[in-house]
Amino acid sequence: MDVPATDALARALYPRQNRLMTKSPDILCIGSVLWDVIGRSASVMARGSDVPGRIIRLPGGVALNIAMTLVRFGLRPGLLSSVGRDAEGDELTKACAHLGLDTTYLYRSEDLPTDRYMAVEGANGLIAAIADAHSLEAAGAKILRPLIDGPLGSAAAPYPGPVALDGNLTESLLDDIARSPAFCAADLRIAPASPGKAERLLPFLRSGRGTLYVNLEEAGLLCQTRFDTAPEAAAALLARGAARALVTDGGEITCDGHRDGILSRRPPEVLVTRVTGAGDTFMAAHIAAELCGADRDTALSKALTAAAAYVSGDTPS
Repeated sequence: MDVPATDALARALYPRQNRLMTKSPDILCIGSVLWDVIGRSASVMARGSDVPGRIIRLPGGVALNIAMTLVRFGLRPGLLSSVGRDAEGDELTKACAHLGLDTTYLYRSEDLPTDRYMAVEGANGLIAAIADAHSLEAAGAKILRPLIDGPLGSAAAPYPGPVALDGNLTESLLDDIARSPAFCAADLRIAPASPGKAERLLPFLRSGRGTLYVNLEEAGLLCQTRFDTAPEAAAALLARGAARALVTDGGEITCDGHRDGILSRRPPEVLVTRVTGAGDTFMAAHIAAELCGADRDTALSKALTAAAAYVSGDTPS
């Protein structure tokens, strides 16, 4: 299947609205904002492989990847995260602003370095990755000050808009968010960041809050079992208390599980050239579609099309 390039895809899927620019962002993206260092090779790789390829450095992190995709769909995201006041942090903040992201609410730490993520990808997919998000974890609730007692909201006047939240925060902080009055009016959209951090989303199962975006493995970790299909996983997450869960499974069927029923769609077939960031693209495209008024079925279809364009290499990193 031929997939249109980024700008054409964004225009086709999410026509830009004639909106007045306001001081408040259209959506808040909370979580990791860091540098991605990614090595890619066209060769099939195994443990110990030493092959030619390319190594690139890009602005990344789950929250930032989601925000960058939302910008391409005509939205104006604000970032809540921790970025150091080191040279890498200054460079990253400038890059984010250049990309059209609102960096006003970033917590700039004097003593914590800017976080990093490193991944190696081969023709057979992601080989290994390490996320160094220790500064974000150490900053803790400081990154939420603008929402808890600041210009964006408070417990007395909760922020009423959409929030994309990633699991790079500590489980205790995510638990606080799930129960905090400051978030009670927000439309929470939550991703685990990686399978290793999937169980950090348990507070949102217990509280029945938010929309979860997980893959098949992450769904299994949350439910302490293994699933063969996305419909099976979505049903189990709902049974365990999830208000809503979108479950992806690579090129297999993807599901949107909700109390009104489980929708299933198969992604478009494309040649996979990269995988890091695909889940973030899917989540951002889905959020953008629903913010533009799409129904559940249409939003799922648009998100899968956008993710297919990304993994095929037809959208920029």
